[in-house]
Amino acid sequence: MSAREGESLLGEKAYYVTTPIYYVNDAPHIGHAYTTTAGDVLTRWHRQRGEKVWYLTGVDEHGTKVQRAAEAGGVTPQAWVDRLVEESWLPVLETVDAANDDFIRTTDERHVARVQKFWEKVRDNGFVYSAPYEGPYCVGCEEFKLPGDLSDGTGEYEGQQVCPVHSRPVEQLREDNWFFQLSAFADRLIEHYEAHPEAVRPQSAYNEVMAFLKQGLVDISMSRSSVDWGIPLPWDDNQVVYVWFDALLNYATAAGYGSETGTDDAARYATTWPANVHLVGKDILRFHAVYWPAMLLAAGEPLPAQVFAHGWLLVGGEKMSKSKLTGIAPEDIIDHFGSDAFRYYFMRAISFGQDGSFSWEDMSARYTSELANGLGNLASRSTAMVGKYRDGALPEPGPLTAAEDAVVDRLASATTSADAAIYELDFSTAIAEIRGVVELVNQYVTEVEPWVLAKDDANAQRLDTVLYTMCEVLRAVAVLYNAVMPKAMASLWSHLGAGEALGALAAQRIADAGRWGQLPPGSTITKGDALFPRLPDEPTES
Repeated sequence: MSAREGESLLGEKAYYVTTPIYYVNDAPHIGHAYTTTAGDVLTRWHRQRGEKVWYLTGVDEHGTKVQRAAEAGGVTPQAWVDRLVEESWLPVLETVDAANDDFIRTTDERHVARVQKFWEKVRDNGFVYSAPYEGPYCVGCEEFKLPGDLSDGTGEYEGQQVCPVHSRPVEQLREDNWFFQLSAFADRLIEHYEAHPEAVRPQSAYNEVMAFLKQGLVDISMSRSSVDWGIPLPWDDNQVVYVWFDALLNYATAAGYGSETGTDDAARYATTWPANVHLVGKDILRFHAVYWPAMLLAAGEPLPAQVFAHGWLLVGGEKMSKSKLTGIAPEDIIDHFGSDAFRYYFMRAISFGQDGSFSWEDMSARYTSELANGLGNLASRSTAMVGKYRDGALPEPGPLTAAEDAVVDRLASATTSADAAIYELDFSTAIAEIRGVVELVNQYVTEVEPWVLAKDDANAQRLDTVLYTMCEVLRAVAVLYNAVMPKAMASLWSHLGAGEALGALAAQRIADAGRWGQLPPGSTITKGDALFPRLPDEPTES
């Protein structure tokens, strides 16, 4: 997926967010969609803060696992990954409504050439050397393991050492490889993280990284000779770059690292790098908070501002895994609830940075209470009442009473609080703040009873104030929820007739969302279809 038409980063530092580079051989499950959604919500929000944004996602296509899978399928590795990208990975971005600016593939020519240039620079700087290597290797992780990383196998693997992530035996490999001098950077990384504790979050991740660094680092093989599906080393035709030391570089190569001076790509790198946030799963924290910054230091490049390690999504108490048959495809949920509800639920129900469990029952309950009966009901009855009592024209409000003042104050404070929470990647708190406004206004409507006011013409001005309050809150909520639920909020924006007077929803600024009185009286209000229609408890069989 290419950059959106008309958007350029040249001349201005972008707020740069990345997802992990997903392993192409895995089928996309809701864990992948969860991370992609978080990055999308974060970048949409920052766009509405008026910031220039660059959002990157992509796939890692090299390594032993891909090569073996392609051989088993009787096709070339390139044909194998091309099919997976087109049939699985690009469609899931559309499924979750991701508005990414770029999609990087590690087989892209731009990536291959820039990886080779990077490692030539590191070698020239004296941090690469040749040596034999022997040790355990997990094909599933594409990682050389330390003895302390392994677990004792059980069942059919009893008596063997297994990878704790994949619960499968590791392979013993011996190769003559090129090594990256990782050990040279332990002290520099400790110093960096002590000076910038915000660079690894949450706190549990920071503690883990610091403990690992203080044990000391050992040099690590950065090439493979037993695999030919990878990026060749420019100085050794018999070796390819070890897949992680290829894949990690995507964050810089996609931004334009190694581009010719004077090109747009070079200008983009200057105005994009370093990344503001790398979103990663906690199982790949070490690669991103130890190996990756060490590589950048070796090449003389600036370090990313932050690596944020979110928790796992659990199903039946286990981390989702294709190999363990616990993966759930995003479309399995979205086909029933819709993409907006999917995005809302996973940002609302799980504290980002902690493990969380998905259950159909919990999602169904939250959909009904918070979306259908909460926001959806407020939108439906607000637009319906304006249609019934004022022929679809938003009335001019009269003087505000204490009841309206409470709504105005709560909206202003919620806007500020939600913005601060998103800045800290605390999506659940931000949503709770916005939801609190919706709950307050639903209670307000119950107490002021506009349907009773409508029975007496003497209450006409009071009714006008109430109707305006209901719709003006919906205007603000549409802005604040746009990053989370873009489809539903676009529909709400249309029902409020806000586009004609205020412009496109995506152009509305977060800082202005809580400013009262923006929806012009006279705006055409239409009821339209329900934002969140009530659903059966279980998905309909196709």
